[in-house]
Amino acid sequence: MLTVQTRLTCGLFCNRRRGLVLKCCMHQLLAKSSYSTYESTLREQNGSHFKNLNDRKIVPDSDPPSVKDVNLLYQFIDRSRKLVVLTGAGISTESGIPDYRSPNGAYSTGFKPITHQEFVRSSRARRRYWARSYAGWRRFLAAQPNAAHRALASLEKFGRINYMVTQNVDRLHHRAGSDPLELHGTVYSVVCLKCDNSINRDSFQDRVKALNPKWAAAIESLECGDPGSDKSFGMQQRPDADIEIDAKFWEEDFEIPNCQQCGGILKPDVVFFGDNVPKDRAEKAKETARECDGFLVIGSSVMTMSAFRIVRAAYEANAAVAVINIGKTRCDEFVSLKINARCGEILPRVLEMGCLAIPSIN
Repeated sequence: MLTVQTRLTCGLFCNRRRGLVLKCCMHQLLAKSSYSTYESTLREQNGSHFKNLNDRKIVPDSDPPSVKDVNLLYQFIDRSRKLVVLTGAGISTESGIPDYRSPNGAYSTGFKPITHQEFVRSSRARRRYWARSYAGWRRFLAAQPNAAHRALASLEKFGRINYMVTQNVDRLHHRAGSDPLELHGTVYSVVCLKCDNSINRDSFQDRVKALNPKWAAAIESLECGDPGSDKSFGMQQRPDADIEIDAKFWEEDFEIPNCQQCGGILKPDVVFFGDNVPKDRAEKAKETARECDGFLVIGSSVMTMSAFRIVRAAYEANAAVAVINIGKTRCDEFVSLKINARCGEILPRVLEMGCLAIPSIN
């Protein structure tokens, strides 16, 4: 039988947008088990979703978070008065979007993402990228914010997160109610490399469809299944809305729209490998890191220099650094707390504890 210790606490949590708010906190449940009732309920509620993800090995294997892990993470957040959060692809795997570097990520299949130099120099590379990205866009849109996104949105709403930076381009944080700095941009907009004119992705998709009606119809007729599933035509979802598809679909006949303002090359508004994060964006992220007293990395291996520099800036400014990630990270030497767990299984539990007992955003 599961033994539960109940403690009622009353705490003061700091809401930086609305001042100090006195809050009578909810019961803190300290389960004497590494697999809590909460986790059981969570997996039951999302049974088919987790089953699909596990079947496809999108989410890396991990034991449920222990009571000790939950308590330590709670204490880390509770002590922080200027908490900065950095999220990576690992937070979105539970939404059906694969990552790159985990044992089951895109790199494990031999996938090599397009580089900025390839995209700019090669019309063939651009056709390949846009054809595959067009094919995968509808699935990408079907992904929904998960429990981790919603938990962070709650923490942000109630002033427990001072600033959030994400490496992700999927906008799932925004859809959950957060407002992060998008370090690597977003696939939801498309920009001209010549004149900087920007259009939304839906408009670009419509233009692709108009230029390639037969090709678009063939793609749309495929049975898509669940977001990220491999049921249709042997396709494989990639992290940036790209999808693996046979070259015969795009090599010769696929046409790419050009900029309607100047005829220039259109590119997703993301930082490709080999490109640099815009200077003002990178400096803003490092500035907030230097001013924080707690820095929490969630679902990132921190392998890109753009992310590593931010964590290092926080560490060198004497901020406490914690990591929630399945597997090693580049910043492990900086951390005072490292938790190997699924983001969506530990963050909601922390919300229910002590002074952090705040309502989750549904």
